[in-house]
Amino acid sequence: MAQVVQYNEFGGPEVLELVEVAEPRASAGEVVIAVRAAGVNPIDWKIRRAIRPTGPITTPRRPGSDASGRIVEVGAGVTGWSVGDAVIVLGAAGAYASRLTATPAQLTRKPDGLGWAEAAALGVPAGTAYQALRSLGLGSADTLLIHGGSGSVGQAAIQFALLDGATVIATASKPNQARLAELGAIPVVYGPGLVDRIRAVAPQGVDVVLDAAGTDEALEASFALVDDRSRIGTIVVGWKAAELGIQAWSGGSPVPLTPEQVELRAEGLRLATELAAAGRFDVEIAAVFPLAEAAAAQDLSEHGHPRGKIVLLP
Repeated sequence: MAQVVQYNEFGGPEVLELVEVAEPRASAGEVVIAVRAAGVNPIDWKIRRAIRPTGPITTPRRPGSDASGRIVEVGAGVTGWSVGDAVIVLGAAGAYASRLTATPAQLTRKPDGLGWAEAAALGVPAGTAYQALRSLGLGSADTLLIHGGSGSVGQAAIQFALLDGATVIATASKPNQARLAELGAIPVVYGPGLVDRIRAVAPQGVDVVLDAAGTDEALEASFALVDDRSRIGTIVVGWKAAELGIQAWSGGSPVPLTPEQVELRAEGLRLATELAAAGRFDVEIAAVFPLAEAAAAQDLSEHGHPRGKIVLLP
């Protein structure tokens, strides 16, 4: 039997339950993975609370989309993958599980030098950050402002932007300023006077903004600092993007990712994986929970403002 986390109604973390189900089998074009770690992302609890509309629940919902593990079964028609391969999964539904089915397009090879938890923590943050920066056209001459720089997407964006040669300013609470500086960003505390503090550390001005905070303060500061709103993007308040004239990817946006953006996310994961295995991309794990404590993990994601990524271990 396999274990999966699921829920049958929208609500708080208490609706999550760990149940036993028949082990999945690989259909044509699929593989089955023995999950070693699964990532917890904010979208998981936002869907559970119906903050992000997904339609009525007609069958049990299984949260999670990124994981790491080993292939234990290969379906007909799958080439290039074998039983025993260590993989990172991005975009497979129901990753909070001990067994998971995925397609080859959702797989990236996990290097031996990368831990299971770190591998599971890479998918959504690295893919999202890389795609967002590419969509914003970030270049080496640009100064990038990241709102919410200490979260998992923010930390990934800092590292990708610095690899591109950009100057990076990132906001976070006071306790997280040292982490931003450690990654190579210019740290700025959010709160009253934010625009003045940013201007003080960036007399050359700000060219690009990535909003990973979604607060009114972050948006207002962005508009005060950047005239060209096409170079402002959000991953949090996508439903406001059209009226504000900014870019958005997921984050409640009614516009789905394009095939090119989906490929950029896969490319970002592959690059981050290579860099992390070589010790050139840092993955911060905020907390680790057993699969049976998925409710506590999501509660921390929602209310704890964790620095880095939360991971579940089956």
